[in-house]
Amino acid sequence: MPRLALYALVVCVLSVAAAVVSFAQGMWLGIVWVLLAGLSSNMTWYYSRRAKALRQRDEAAAAASSR
Repeated sequence: MPRLALYALVVCVLSVAAAVVSFAQGMWLGIVWVLLAGLSSNMTWYYSRRAKALRQRDEAAAAASSR
């Protein structure tokens, strides 16, 4: 997993935990944590897919050049 995707995943997990604690205490600030969790999960997905696409492109280029 790429480093940026891993960092975004950590932020996602921590923001979900913060949202749970915030809502458990009755604070509406948890909405901000939920939004941050959504953003960071999208970033995790994006960077993971991007790394996979780059890996496939490099493998295809290596296979084509070896012919």
